[in-house]
Amino acid sequence: MLILTLFLGIIINAMGYIPPGNINLTVAKIAINKGMRQAWSFIIAFSCVEVAFTFGMMRFARWVSSDVNIDSKVSDVRISTFVDAFMISLFLVMATITWKHRNKVPVTKEEDGNKRDSALYGLLLGVLNPVQIPFWLFFGNYVILHEWIEVDYLSLIIFSIGSGLGSGLALYGYAHFARYIQEKFALSSRLINKSIAIFLYVLAAYLIIKQVVIYLR
Repeated sequence: MLILTLFLGIIINAMGYIPPGNINLTVAKIAINKGMRQAWSFIIAFSCVEVAFTFGMMRFARWVSSDVNIDSKVSDVRISTFVDAFMISLFLVMATITWKHRNKVPVTKEEDGNKRDSALYGLLLGVLNPVQIPFWLFFGNYVILHEWIEVDYLSLIIFSIGSGLGSGLALYGYAHFARYIQEKFALSSRLINKSIAIFLYVLAAYLIIKQVVIYLR
C-alpha cells in the first residue's frame, strides 16, 4: 500500500507541472543559461520545499475531510459557504491576474552565481508558489475522500515524498528539453494563459452556482 501511495504522489504532482508555467520555465531557463548542474540544484531545493508543503496541505485536507463537519453553521452560515467564498475569491483573483498577463511570455532573471544561488532561488519559488494551494485542496481532498491513500502520518509522509519526486521528475524533463521548449513555448503561451484563466473562472462560477442552488432550496 505504501508503494502505491508513493507512486500516487509522484503521478499527481508530476501531472501538475506538465503545463508550462513560471516554475518549469524557470528551470528550463536555468538549464540553458547556467547548465544542468545549476538546474539540478534548483530542482532539488524546490522539491524539498514541495515535500513539506504537500505534507502540510494533506494534513489540512485530512482535517477538513474528517474532523470538520462542513454542514455545521457559524452565525447561521454553513462552514462550506465560508470555504466556497474563500475559494471563489482565490480563483477570481488568480484568473484575473492570469488573464491580464495572457499576452506575456514568462521570463526569468538571468543571474550569475553558483549552485547556492540556484538552490536559494529554488527554495524561494517553492515557498512562493500559491498555485499549489488550490491544486492540493482539490486533489488532497479527492484522494482522501475516495480512500486512495491512508491518512496516518507514515502514509502522508510517503505521499509527500512521492510528491517531491514527481515535481523533480517533471522539472528535470523541462531542464532536459530546455532548448526545444524555449523555441516552441512562445507560440502557445497566449493560448495556455487564456485557457488557465478561463478554467479558473469556470471553477469560480461553479462554486457560485452551487451556493445559489443551496440557498434557493
